[in-house]
Amino acid sequence: MHPSDAAGLFQLPEGLHYLNCAYMAPLARPVEEAVIRGLRRKRVPSEIGASDFFETSDRARDRFARLVGADDPRRVALMPSVSYGVATAARNLPLAEGQRVVVLGEQFPGNVYAWRRRVAEVDAELVTVARPESAEGGAAWNASLLEAIDSTTAIVAVPTVHWTDGTPFDLVAVGRRCREVGAALVVDGTQSIGAVPFSVAEVRPDAVLTAAYKWLLGPYSVAFGWFGPRFDDGVPLEEGWIARAGSEDFGGLVDYVDDYQPGAVRYDVGERSNFALMPGAVAALELVLDLSPEAISAAIAGLSAPLFEAAAEAGFQVQAPAWRSPHMFGLRLPGGRSPAELRDRLAAASISVSTRGSSLRISPHVYNDEGDIEALVRVLSGAG
Repeated sequence: MHPSDAAGLFQLPEGLHYLNCAYMAPLARPVEEAVIRGLRRKRVPSEIGASDFFETSDRARDRFARLVGADDPRRVALMPSVSYGVATAARNLPLAEGQRVVVLGEQFPGNVYAWRRRVAEVDAELVTVARPESAEGGAAWNASLLEAIDSTTAIVAVPTVHWTDGTPFDLVAVGRRCREVGAALVVDGTQSIGAVPFSVAEVRPDAVLTAAYKWLLGPYSVAFGWFGPRFDDGVPLEEGWIARAGSEDFGGLVDYVDDYQPGAVRYDVGERSNFALMPGAVAALELVLDLSPEAISAAIAGLSAPLFEAAAEAGFQVQAPAWRSPHMFGLRLPGGRSPAELRDRLAAASISVSTRGSSLRISPHVYNDEGDIEALVRVLSGAG
């Protein structure tokens, strides 16, 4: 399916200009229908067999692995949130006294709090790379990030793009630098994977964590984690029965075993086989794969192009094209313009965007059209 044909799959109210996918994606019809079908199955539990605990989960692993260019779906864990995956990484990556964990300024807290606890436990240091006060914007921030990674760095935990304004980070370069110093790289891909191509083969991270309810177009309380070889012998947060070798044989579950299922399955959350959410997650991943992140990215970038000139003319600070994500971007308010007044005008025009930090964050998707962008331009220019 081409992205231009996807708008009909969504059911947003007429007149709503929803430019806020970075907050939460609407459910497409096939995703909603998959969730409802799965929920209805619980009416008659006898129709849910042992294989149903495994087959849908395995399809989800396969689809996510394909999306991030991973060869082995067994390296994908099924989780309830990115913070669950970050906690898993923090539990298993070695960190010693005096070593450093590198994060970004104003990074999403789900990829910060676990590292704050971990460095406090071992008397290590959390290094925060702040946004530079520079006209070079994203280029300067990327350079500062690379400079912060040195021989004392044990872990780098960063996003693909910054959640407040979409500033992209050159994770291929970051991954290369991590390997030079022996540091582990933990990536939060929640705000781009699905809308922008991502390849574990190119970035070579140690872990990639992604929530499903934004750019993967999936349900809430589902997340995916890809875990590399550093985690092959790790300890999960839970000791779930389904993660153990031979768990497919329900009759033999009382014959306790110490071995886990292959790969990252040991890190699955308990009750990962959720019979409503997991079918919805699979349907969402299949929709994203069908549309393709490459085509989604190009379609959104083309749709948004007229916005930037208009925003700059209205006095908003706009990031340079080379350091602006195609699917999510921040417009910094001109001096003297009231954020509260702008929020009121946006609400009156039925435009849904987000305020994050000092940015007006705009995040369109394939369900948007030129009318949505035109409505936003009218408000930004003061005409709407």
